[in-house]
Amino acid sequence: MNNWSNLSLRLATAGVLGAAFLLALFAAPAWLWFAFVALFLTGGAWEWAGLFKLAPPFRVAYAATTLALAYLIAGLDVAGTASTYAPALAFWAVLVPAWLARGWNLPPAGAGLLIGWLVLLPTLLALLHLRVESPWLVLVAAAVAVVADSAAYFAGRRYGKHKLAPTISPGKTREGALGGALAVLGYAVVVALVSGRAPSLSLLAAFLALFVLSVLGDLFESWLKRRAGIKDSGNLLPGHGGVLDRIDSQLAVLPVAAMLWILLK
Repeated sequence: MNNWSNLSLRLATAGVLGAAFLLALFAAPAWLWFAFVALFLTGGAWEWAGLFKLAPPFRVAYAATTLALAYLIAGLDVAGTASTYAPALAFWAVLVPAWLARGWNLPPAGAGLLIGWLVLLPTLLALLHLRVESPWLVLVAAAVAVVADSAAYFAGRRYGKHKLAPTISPGKTREGALGGALAVLGYAVVVALVSGRAPSLSLLAAFLALFVLSVLGDLFESWLKRRAGIKDSGNLLPGHGGVLDRIDSQLAVLPVAAMLWILLK
């Protein structure tokens, strides 16, 4: 009975969040879309500060500062510039793999909070820019992580034998990751065909790169939680844990998706 209640709660929360996301994405004016995204990322900032054991007053201050920075950078008209996302790309593609491979501990709180802005703020800019280009671009980019995670889960349950990263996330398997990669490639082909284009090697490579980033985003947040000694990043989302638990992959995918769109369109 308890499992059924938890599942019902998860589904209800997912339904409400999904409906709110789609309504904001396709129907809200620009200022309301910004408010929707900023609210989510402010919740993520609150949880990020909690990973570094900050007391509640300091967590509030960090979340409020993150919101102020989000408002500031949103007005700088830099979201459409590819170089804006270069630091995020370097972080996720270079630093995070080294971090996970070497098993680095949590950095000091000051450095950790700076990293939080490096993770959160480019995601805000990516969501703002992609939506200006087309709300469908946001949906296509965000769905990469959803497709990857769902396919990896089912492939892992059916075929999983070899652990992908046992010290970080014991439930993930190499077979699951392969299933996720194949599903994302199939998703890329569907996206190309629906948009009236033939699937190209550059498109498939871009989607495969986004898949790898989605896995890195998931593993990185799992590693931070393990080092912080917590199971969930928070309890802001009933049945799902915290905001970061739900957007960990998106934090890695969306900034690079925006960068690729700018470079390849």
